[in-house]
Amino acid sequence: VQLQASGGGLVQAGGSLRLSCAASGINFSFNVMGWFRQAPGKQRELVALITSGGSTNYTDSVKGRFTISRDNAKNTVYLQMDSLSPEDTAIYSCAASPSIIYSNLGVPSAWNYWGQGTLVTVSS
Repeated sequence: VQLQASGGGLVQAGGSLRLSCAASGINFSFNVMGWFRQAPGKQRELVALITSGGSTNYTDSVKGRFTISRDNAKNTVYLQMDSLSPEDTAIYSCAASPSIIYSNLGVPSAWNYWGQGTLVTVSS
C-alpha cells in the first residue's frame, strides 16, 4: 500500500495550493479518504474527508476555503486550498480507511493507511 502526497510548497497569504495524494495497493473507490495536518507544537487534526460516495466534511477553520475531491479513475484525492493564511502552515498528510466508523474519523490511529507528509508554508 502506498499513498503518495504532493503539491506542498511556499505560498503567500491569500494564495492557493492544490495537494494531491495518489494511492496504490488499495481498493481506492471503497475507501474513505482524508487529509490531516500537523502544525509545529500542535496535535494532528483532520482537515477534510471524502467518503466513497463523495460526501465531504471539513473542519470549521477551513470551510469555504478548502475543497476535497477524488478521482476514482486515477486513484487520487485532492485538496484545493484557497485564501491561505499563515495559520494553515503545517505538514499535510493523506490517509485512507475502508472501514472507519464515524466516531473515529478524527482519531489518526483509527485510519488504516497513511502517506508521507507534504509541507505547506504560508508567509504573511
